[in-house]
Amino acid sequence: MSKGIYVATIEPNSGKSVVVLGLMRMLLGKTAKVGYFRPIIEDTKTGEMDNHINTVVSYFEIDINYKKTFAYTRSEVLDLYNKGKSGDVIDEIIKKYKYLEDRFDFVLVEGTDFSHENSSLELDINLLISKNLGIPAIIVSQGDGKSLSEVADNVQLAHDAFKEEVDVLSIMTNKINPNEASNLKSLLKTRIKSGTDITVIPKISSLASPTVKEIIKKLKGNILFGSDMLNNQVDSFNVATMQLRNYLNQLRDDCLVITAGDRADIILGALQANISKNYPKISGIILTGGLMPEESILKLIEGLSSIVPIVSVKGGTFSVANDIGKIKSRIYAENIEKIETSIATFEMHVDTDKLANDLITFESEIFTPRMFQYNLLQRALNNKKHIVLPEGYDERVLKAAARLIDAHVVDLTLIGEKEKIKERIEHFDISLDINDINVVNPIESPHFEDYANTFYELRKHKGVNLDMAKDTMIDVSYFATMMIHKGHADGMVSGAVHTTAHTLRPALQFIKTKPGVNIVSSIFFMCLEDRVSIFGDCAINPNPNAEQLAEIAISSAKTAKDFGVEPKVAMLSYSSGASGKGEDVERVRKATEIAKAQAPDLKIEGPIQYDAAVDMRIGKSKLPDSEVAGQASVLIFPDLNTGNNTYKAVQRETGALAIGPMLQGLNKPVNDLSRGCTADDIYSTVIITAIQAQDL
Repeated sequence: MSKGIYVATIEPNSGKSVVVLGLMRMLLGKTAKVGYFRPIIEDTKTGEMDNHINTVVSYFEIDINYKKTFAYTRSEVLDLYNKGKSGDVIDEIIKKYKYLEDRFDFVLVEGTDFSHENSSLELDINLLISKNLGIPAIIVSQGDGKSLSEVADNVQLAHDAFKEEVDVLSIMTNKINPNEASNLKSLLKTRIKSGTDITVIPKISSLASPTVKEIIKKLKGNILFGSDMLNNQVDSFNVATMQLRNYLNQLRDDCLVITAGDRADIILGALQANISKNYPKISGIILTGGLMPEESILKLIEGLSSIVPIVSVKGGTFSVANDIGKIKSRIYAENIEKIETSIATFEMHVDTDKLANDLITFESEIFTPRMFQYNLLQRALNNKKHIVLPEGYDERVLKAAARLIDAHVVDLTLIGEKEKIKERIEHFDISLDINDINVVNPIESPHFEDYANTFYELRKHKGVNLDMAKDTMIDVSYFATMMIHKGHADGMVSGAVHTTAHTLRPALQFIKTKPGVNIVSSIFFMCLEDRVSIFGDCAINPNPNAEQLAEIAISSAKTAKDFGVEPKVAMLSYSSGASGKGEDVERVRKATEIAKAQAPDLKIEGPIQYDAAVDMRIGKSKLPDSEVAGQASVLIFPDLNTGNNTYKAVQRETGALAIGPMLQGLNKPVNDLSRGCTADDIYSTVIITAIQAQDL
């Protein structure tokens, strides 16, 4: 079941509030605790709440702290985007959403307002947010002043853009001429054949009309009378320049009277008409030019029992009328009548039972890299582990250490001389306090003698004497690995400076492999633009045989499942299915058969080519009955040459983040880095090492 829904509009003034209010009422009828979240809000004055948030939270009495209901203001997002920190925006939005997801049964997420010029960027941001939250979307559009074909074109373009990345549950088109509603619905169903639910909501005049309060805010008016009737709806307005006897014939129900402030005849005549059974009710009176009625007129008005709002503004009569004509109505917390009309409109035109059922039964298969990285961080935080970094002098290691300490995600030990590490921190201007991190110099460690003796006992059968053991323990990789063996650390990450052999040799000598494991292998978490794939083995085994390939596949599938990725395993080769022959293809075919026999529930396909494994169209054309073709999440390469080159090519050409290599099969986690790694690579590898340590 989905725990959230994203309401995204594709244009300004779409009537999104009607959908949000109706959805909130529907959700509260199905579950007790519903949260509300707006990733990006409009900039507001200091101390002023966002109108959307205030309306929803106050009307439905949602128990939520205001600061938890949004992540950024519009200007904050633009500033971060201009600084190249768009990833930080998504990370913070995911963090804020997940906080609410943990505390509520369901979260209603409302997208941006499209109130500014850069609509293409806004559409992209809404798409990116909904994708990274992993929740389905409802697309909202409006048809006011458009032909049916224009509406259909806009909706189809938006639907196609979203459908590529996000599950679209419903399309809701607002403000449609009631006489054209059924025609539009038929047209949209013809255009959009994905099974997405189509709803057309006719234009409701009472929702389109602004209130006197909205007009006052726009004109910055001064309220003279009638402050208790500011929610009066303004269906029309007219300018009173003629004599009263002629003007009275121009009055309409819920119209706004606009006149100069010195026209006492119009003011008094309009007020009298408002209480007369023979004339329509008016919504209010706007006095222009900054002119005020005389004291005697004001005194007369004060004595009346029922007074519509009378407001003084500074602008000229016709400029004021022009400004009023441009006002777009909004729904706000105090206007209960509009809120209830919105909810009633939604319930009248939306099949709420079907929509609720679609939400309950919805299961997302989208798992973005940002979601994956967030989940990694949260898992590591839940059970903090101690990781040792033997290469304490390396700039990248120190930068990663600073991030890890700042995130409070692990306890760290750096191997090296404390003063030398401090000098390196100062030299590279890294924001890391040496006192916040444990630093160990092997030769000065109180555990040195014990470590040397332990190593001697473990390796004396291989001809190691005590002096040799002491010399070995000076080596940072051996010392750090012994820390893990003795329980003084939970895991190790190395390889930024040292070779893979140097990193792994001590682990293979005395950490050893898990029971039943015959081969240590590796995987990379490849964080592509729209998914996380697992590549194995790209770092350890040069030419695995069929039995070893099968074990690598089973281990990699288990790793995938442990880290939240549904394993669908592709055993890669230069041939798909039974189309090719040759020694290399037969080895992959045999490995697939062995893996199927050892893990019968595993979804696995092989031999299969890379394109058939990851591209649905190609996969279905080559292997139409396969559960894996076109949707593989775990890709097993036939040898190290193929795997190492492929992961690096994908990483460099697509900009994908490659987390790893993560080693599989050891009794305790030791992970090797590429010597070309970045500080970000080290940061991510430390986190997955900490998660591995949690499972021991």
